Amino acid sequence: MTERPTLAVGTMSGTSLDGVDAALVRFTDPTHVTLLAFVTRPYDEAERARIRAVLDGASARDTALLHADLAVWAADAVQAVLGAGHARASDVSFIGFHGQTIWHEPPAVSWQLGEPAILAEQFGVPVVSGFRARDVAAGGQGAPLVPVADVLLFGGDAPRILLNIGGMANFTWVKRRAIEDGAFAFDTGPGMAIIDAAARLVDPALQYDVDGRLAARGTPNEAVLSELLSDPFFRAAPPRSTGRERFGDGYARALVARVPGADAVATAVELTARSIAGAVTEWGRDAREIVVSGGGAHHPGLMAALERALGPSRTLRRFDDLFFTGDAKEAVAFALLGYLTMHGQPGNLPGATGAAGGRVLGAVTPA
Repeated sequence: MTERPTLAVGTMSGTSLDGVDAALVRFTDPTHVTLLAFVTRPYDEAERARIRAVLDGASARDTALLHADLAVWAADAVQAVLGAGHARASDVSFIGFHGQTIWHEPPAVSWQLGEPAILAEQFGVPVVSGFRARDVAAGGQGAPLVPVADVLLFGGDAPRILLNIGGMANFTWVKRRAIEDGAFAFDTGPGMAIIDAAARLVDPALQYDVDGRLAARGTPNEAVLSELLSDPFFRAAPPRSTGRERFGDGYARALVARVPGADAVATAVELTARSIAGAVTEWGRDAREIVVSGGGAHHPGLMAALERALGPSRTLRRFDDLFFTGDAKEAVAFALLGYLTMHGQPGNLPGATGAAGGRVLGAVTPA
């Protein structure tokens, strides 16, 4: 155990195209964390275009160059969060680096880009990366991995659901704040990925549905929505995970081709809300409190739709109101995963990923 600050660098859920989030944190043990500083280094449009091109099957050269540049962009975030936290690289024990998810297809592979050696060389500290591969090798989905933080850091005294709405949405059911009491987690389906992609298609001047204004102008197409919700994915039992391969730009293009204008964005909002609510209803057990983080927590229309879909028996609360800014949650979680790896402790929850057992995750690039 250490009281030196532990730096975490990660992209939101690995599926967001917003940028690199970096959190500077101090652990006193794996169940107590202090957030010292948090920054986001946003991607510009040219950078997003490069990521989308690789997602769409760009050349090996383009993929390799992006692999290097993602680490350079992450280094920008690390430098910024050190400045914000008035810390030096020599104060940091290690960096936990998730990288950008490019392809997620368990049980074969979950692939994240971002060269950890670039960070190790620039900052002179060990870098823990490649968190998902060992879980996949052990028969797991490689996702979600944040549940270990949900249990160790964010559990309560009674059953609670920790819901993250990033590019994809996932939740963790936590009985209470203790690993031995058990937890399970899975991806419910799309989060903001389809909403924001549909918004860009309807209005190319937008990067995302700012303040939910575009969705608010539309009306959900119930016939199309019913068809989309019949996707077998939404009926599959956990463990399950997904990504932009299934619920990404191509899915949004097909939706906008069928439902014009703002109605497409409104339909995407309801798709996310109702798929989450369906998963909570079926698998949420006795948890009455749902704590929401991620980009979706900032979309008023989605939060309202989710509250309607869940009904009065469950209470939505914002992560920010209970802990720290919810935008930092996943970067903090990957700091914890790095901490566990550096201490030789498992970082996956087999009840969340379906792996054959607990595994020490990731690889360490030495300083």
